[in-house]
Amino acid sequence: MRYWLMKSEPDDVSIDDLERMGEVGWYGVRNYQARNFMRDAMALGDGVLFYHSSCPQPGVAGIAEVSRLAYPDPTQFDPESKYFDPKSTADQPRWQQVDVRFVRKTRLLSLDEMRRLPMLAGMQVLQRGNRLSITPVSEAEWRDILALLD
Repeated sequence: MRYWLMKSEPDDVSIDDLERMGEVGWYGVRNYQARNFMRDAMALGDGVLFYHSSCPQPGVAGIAEVSRLAYPDPTQFDPESKYFDPKSTADQPRWQQVDVRFVRKTRLLSLDEMRRLPMLAGMQVLQRGNRLSITPVSEAEWRDILALLD
């Protein structure tokens, strides 16, 4: 089992939205490394730290799990979507998505709080210049964060 931190803008899909829907496709990823994590490394049941980004209080807002393996992101084919990619075709889709299922909402573990915790200093999301929307989380980091949230 692997663990991931997946960023979502709460104006697009928040942890409350995920709780209400139960499951959501992780659409709109347009970074090759993040796409490759979904396509090549994620497995059913992998743990997900659901992270609110690009908002006044960024941080971990809940727990989810990977519920469907990678498949073509339909937004890449929709000319009305901001995620449309004219170079992507049904025969050769560039972009993938996985589905994630709601597990539970947590208190907000803010980015500032995470930065102050020595045991989380190595997390990829905390590294300068990191802009990836999906990053791996070590088993130790996962356990430490769950302990902070319980």
